[in-house]
Amino acid sequence: MCNCNANEDSIIRLVGAVLLEQNDEWQLQHRYMQIEGMAELNQTMIEEENQPLHITNKAA
Repeated sequence: MCNCNANEDSIIRLVGAVLLEQNDEWQLQHRYMQIEGMAELNQTMIEEENQPLHITNKAA
């Protein structure tokens, strides 16, 4: 006697799990902004905050 529905359900769950894992990997590799780039921007902002503020008074 074949339990085909259970086998199909198992295959669907397995394929779904593999696809979810691949999707997670892809998202980590294709982020809009990479963590490394954000760290560099953050360091630049910190350095700029430590500089004196230069205000110019220009007439519009």
